[in-house]
Amino acid sequence: MKHTALITAAAAGAAALLLAACGSSSSTASSTSTSSSPAASAASSSSTASAATGSKFLGCMVTDTGGINDKSFNQSAWEGMQEAAAANPNVTVKYLPSTSESDYVPNINQFISEKCGIIVTVGFAMATATQTAATKHPTQDFSIVDNAYTPVIKNIDALVFNTVQDGFLGGYLAAGMTKTGKVATFGGAEYPTVTIYMDGFWDGVQYYNSKHGTHVQVLGWNETTQKGEFTGDFTNETKGQTVTQTFIQEGADIIFPVAGNVGLGAAKAVQQADAQGGKVNMLWVDTDGCISAAQYCKYFISSVTKGIQAAVKNAVLTSAGGTFKGGDYIGDLNNGGVLLSPFHDFASEVPAALQAELKTLQAGIESGAIKTPTKSPVS
Repeated sequence: MKHTALITAAAAGAAALLLAACGSSSSTASSTSTSSSPAASAASSSSTASAATGSKFLGCMVTDTGGINDKSFNQSAWEGMQEAAAANPNVTVKYLPSTSESDYVPNINQFISEKCGIIVTVGFAMATATQTAATKHPTQDFSIVDNAYTPVIKNIDALVFNTVQDGFLGGYLAAGMTKTGKVATFGGAEYPTVTIYMDGFWDGVQYYNSKHGTHVQVLGWNETTQKGEFTGDFTNETKGQTVTQTFIQEGADIIFPVAGNVGLGAAKAVQQADAQGGKVNMLWVDTDGCISAAQYCKYFISSVTKGIQAAVKNAVLTSAGGTFKGGDYIGDLNNGGVLLSPFHDFASEVPAALQAELKTLQAGIESGAIKTPTKSPVS
């Protein structure tokens, strides 16, 4: 375990934002809450979601290795597919699971052979496979979650989210709620779409320190050095549990996993600490944890979320409607593409003054008056 405890002032001006890759994407999605219906409602990896028999448009999705029930981006993307099918009776949707990176290309090729109207791939790790297929098949519509291309690729609707912004809010919230003066974060893999969350969280803590004269420490990540803790995957809950137990032993009382299903292991560690008389809580990632992982809601102060569902739904519907246009959709606080979820069980525990500060902070980020770190998910 190589954790770095940080007490330094904010390093809000990080590397230049590369979001200039944004093109004229047709996506105009705004954030929505994750559906309470689990993605497991699909009978199998090739199941269809409520669409009329004989539908003329087939929307297809390739999952990343976290699986369709990862309580995170795979599940959110599939729910977006299902919502598109519910919105248009001529749309049928299906998915293929990837259990390893070697499944990406065969799964994409399988859907190309099935003449899918659009193929949605989920995750930064599928960037190369998606690009290769899109270049080889320029008339095939694609969409990818959590990756963009420079220059843009005309037949890929790239869906990226400036989660450094709501990560910043999450870090500020954690710093305001900690009782031990230590908070922690870790990632599943060292991808830009993971570390952008961690950058925002780290700098949010530093900003709180600068405003309140406090010295809250962050374990697991240093935005300045770009060094921190990663489990190496998004599926092994035991790794998340072990990492979190170490953080708790080191004094952290708020944990922010950016690791898909691995984060459920973190939640188990928090639950165990609570059962033993410790007072440890969490922030969830990507989706509203009180909906996607409701069994742990009592430990989630809030969730640092992004509107994957709405963005994927829009990509499918524009393709089905003949208005598809490749480019980059960038979700941020201004367009509702990223946000902090409601406090749920913590609504009465988050001090009113802190809630007011968060609203002021969000307005400042949206206006540009408050600068967040500028590491980009498209770099």
